[in-house]
This record gives sequence, structure tokens and C-alpha cells, in this order.
Amino acid sequence: MIAESEVAPLALLLSAHAGRDAERHRAIWAFDARLAKVARTTSEAAIGQMRLAWWNDVVEDADGRKGRGEPVVDAMRASGAMTAPGLVAMIDGWEVLVVEPEIDAQGLRDYAVGRGGGLFRALADAADAPEWLVAAGQLWALWDLIGHVDDPALRDAALTMARDLLPATEQARWLKEWKPLRIAFTLARQDVLAGQGAPLGISRTLAWRLLRIALVGR
Repeated sequence: MIAESEVAPLALLLSAHAGRDAERHRAIWAFDARLAKVARTTSEAAIGQMRLAWWNDVVEDADGRKGRGEPVVDAMRASGAMTAPGLVAMIDGWEVLVVEPEIDAQGLRDYAVGRGGGLFRALADAADAPEWLVAAGQLWALWDLIGHVDDPALRDAALTMARDLLPATEQARWLKEWKPLRIAFTLARQDVLAGQGAPLGISRTLAWRLLRIALVGR
């Protein structure tokens, strides 16, 4: 079982809606948090790429030996998360933030496709995920980025790109087992429409919004 400290509070709340798949969801979110830490703490691109390459090797290690003893790695293997589609794409998406000193439109798109599209594919356990689900993941990743960067130009570019993705999500048909993804996307969609990014922490207002979305879908 993954320790709660390895997973962000929002991700813990979302994972609670995954039923018997909750452990796998928490492990994938913890993996995303590990990649985020690499991007956040790396000052030299080459070193960051080496750290991400290590995670790539772990994901592709068919023998399940590399990284043994690392809490997130062990949790991913125990829960079946290590075989989820989209994990390598997530690494590629986070790599954009590691290597690019200034993120242009293509870089922002690559980040969203990799991190967000990969994350939603992994959580849904859908290698052939519908295009709307991948677009929903991209929007979510951009929303999350907006809430964690200080550069006004980057925030505006991410918000514009997220809004441009809205039409691609209009055909969404959420399966019951994808409820955590529906909640995550709906929260992000509401904020994007309001010109906002992800909030920091879990306020009472956010907790109420999550409950409302979970119960009534909006």
C-alpha cells in the first residue's frame, strides 16, 4: 500500500472514488508526483533527464528488478500500475518542463499530451483510449500547470490551449469505472471556463465542489 504522504491531497480524494482500483490509482498518482518532483527540483537539464531516464528504465524493466525497494516503484508493481498504458508518455511530458528553459506552444502541447494524456490513459487503463479522454487529460494537465507557475505569459498560453481543447471533450461518455477521471476533468473544466488554474491545497470550497461533482456531475 502506498503511503498517503506520497500522494497529493486532491489525488487521494479522487482515488477514493476508484473503488477496488483505488490502490492502482494512488500508485499512478504517486508516480506522477515523483516525476513532478524531478521537474521541480532539477536545476540542470542533463541531471533531470538522467533522473527521468531512471524512471523510464523502471517502467520498461520486464524482470521487475530495477528500483526494487523504492516505495512508489514497489506500490506500482504490487497494484498492477506498472503495466498501465501511458506511463512512458507521462515521463516524456514532464521532460519538457525539465529541458526547456522557455516553453513555447509546441512544448506546452507536448507537455499536455504526454503528462495529461498519458495520466488519464494510465488511470483509465485504456491503451486505446478515445480521443476525448486524452483531450480531457490534456486539459487537466494544463489546468494543473496554471495553478503552479508564476509566469503570466505561460499561464495565459496554457489557459488558451486548455480552452481550445474544450470542443474535443464534448463527446465524453464516462464509464462508471472512470468516475475519478470525470471528477478531475469536470473540476478542471469549470476552472478553465472561469479563467483559473488548479488551487493550492484543499479548501472547504474545493471539498464541496468535489462532492457536488461526484454526486450530481457538475
